[in-house]
Amino acid sequence: MVQPFNVSGVYEVIAGYTGGKVKNPSYEKVSTGKTGYYEAVQIKYNPKKITYKKLLEIFWKQIDPTDDNGQFSDKGPQYKTAIFYHDNGQKLLAEKSKKELERSRKFNKPIMTEIKRSSKFYPAEEYHQDYYKKNPTSYKTYKYASGRENFKEKVWGVNNSKI
Repeated sequence: MVQPFNVSGVYEVIAGYTGGKVKNPSYEKVSTGKTGYYEAVQIKYNPKKITYKKLLEIFWKQIDPTDDNGQFSDKGPQYKTAIFYHDNGQKLLAEKSKKELERSRKFNKPIMTEIKRSSKFYPAEEYHQDYYKKNPTSYKTYKYASGRENFKEKVWGVNNSKI
């Protein structure tokens, strides 16, 4: 698994699926957009080294929270953004961070990212894990062609070109 952007305190990130009802979803099924699953990551972290609030700050700067039809060049319900919380404390922090983003008026459109109760998380197939390492050329091509990097640079001044 990958430690994203060298974030101290994050010790594992797993690509996978959550939010749907069918058992054992596959990429092939989820990519149809008909399963109710979101493509997601499960982040494991040490709360003594990084706070959930800080993880939320990082999250918002990786996405376009105004896109209700996916993310950048990936369109469909499986690519919509959501924060899946595990307890009421996380729910309250996620709601607060979303409200702060709305109040900032950084975007001219509404924030569409949903905040939902966590459901069973299924790890994606092995070929999806650490995709950027296993397929560096494809990953870099997609990363820049999708428009995500330009968006992050323009809106947030964020450049994660290391991965």
